Amino acid sequence: MSAPVDLTAVFVPNPGEFFRVKLALEIAIEQVQAEPGCLRYEITEESEDRIVLTEQWASEEDLARHAAGSAKQDLDESLSALLAESVALHRG
Repeated sequence: MSAPVDLTAVFVPNPGEFFRVKLALEIAIEQVQAEPGCLRYEITEESEDRIVLTEQWASEEDLARHAAGSAKQDLDESLSALLAESVALHRG
């Protein structure tokens, strides 16, 4: 059995898009938390400049399933025009 996978995702909204980015994340959070292997998926820090989402997955397999899933794809599509830069994803 693999060890849990901890991730931090940093979202940088375009100027004036903070609330739209946060709303898209809140919708996704509700869906993702119901996915198999999701131990944590929540906003842990926010400001007008950035939103930090902390994730924990039970295994690499659960993370891979999430990455290929519809909730992640829908979120990426929702955020495509709202972010100033690509999402920074950090492990650990």
